[in-house]
Amino acid sequence: GRAEHRTLFDLNTDPPSFFVSGDRVRFVPVDALPELVGAEPNRARAAASSRVSAVVEDGGLLTTIQDLGRFGYQRYGVPVAGAMDATALRAANQLVGNDPGAAALECTVDGPRLRFEETAVVAIAGADLAAVVERSDLGSWRVPPWSSFLVRPGNTLRFEGRRTGARTYIAFAGGIDVPVVLGSRSTYLTGGFGGYEGRPLRAGDRLGAGPIGRRVAPGSRLAAPPAPFEALLRVILGPQQDHFTDEAIETLAGATYTVGAASDRMGYRLEGPMLRHAGPKEIVSDGMVLGAIQVPPNGLPIVMMADRATTGGYPKIATVTSADIAQLAQLVPGDRVRFAPVALDEARAQSMARP
Repeated sequence: GRAEHRTLFDLNTDPPSFFVSGDRVRFVPVDALPELVGAEPNRARAAASSRVSAVVEDGGLLTTIQDLGRFGYQRYGVPVAGAMDATALRAANQLVGNDPGAAALECTVDGPRLRFEETAVVAIAGADLAAVVERSDLGSWRVPPWSSFLVRPGNTLRFEGRRTGARTYIAFAGGIDVPVVLGSRSTYLTGGFGGYEGRPLRAGDRLGAGPIGRRVAPGSRLAAPPAPFEALLRVILGPQQDHFTDEAIETLAGATYTVGAASDRMGYRLEGPMLRHAGPKEIVSDGMVLGAIQVPPNGLPIVMMADRATTGGYPKIATVTSADIAQLAQLVPGDRVRFAPVALDEARAQSMARP
């Protein structure tokens, strides 16, 4: 047939991928490719914010815009992304009257410095990074953890340093207003899309807020969960526990692991006793879920997190229950992890009871 030029992946279309699993492809040589016409592939169409709420003076170590994630596109190779600690994101949004999944700022270990240009109700939940509001007329004010507060034009929000946890969430009343990409405002860093131009925040970025729905008075507080330095994570064995020795299963249930320095939003790499395979150390790639514990040939487990790949080819010995992912997301390298296998029915009950 006639050779035809196609854009194979385009964020401006739904679905974004021209091919899906099972399609057949043939390649033919051509002398030249036609010019692309229209929107640039892999770049979301810009959407002007209704108003500018804050200007970024310092982006911190790693500050991104996240909501609850981008669902329904894993079959096209698009990861879910979203908040690492969905519980803290929901709490921050609750404190300012937003929908639970409204976009907010996820700050990692060292928070940003934000100068506000309009009056706004803001909330912080998650790790305690020692938030402070600088007010030229009233001086510095230390922000209580897991609380909402009022900022006025000229106020600056900054962070003095990590005390506990790894990730905190800053929610604005109305939510952070950035373009929706494939149903979500979440930043996917590896792919370079979503959030604020697909990247972490940096000095000079201007953040807008969406329309305010349910108005709430500032000063609300929620009880903060205890900050773990050692997390006990409940897991469901499988789906490939038969790829491991009985000794490996016993080790998983009894050993203590340490969060490795290479841990990130894609996965937490753990250091400790090896989990020995009983057969092939690689499998035909299959779907990846949040909390899946992959074990590569070196025997050291990797817990898959928000930016995980959509498929993986290492056997998965167990899966962390969704109710316990928030604990893991708040650990930093050097913190400890233990696993406790539970029955599927118990895990479902825990998930339903999750805030």
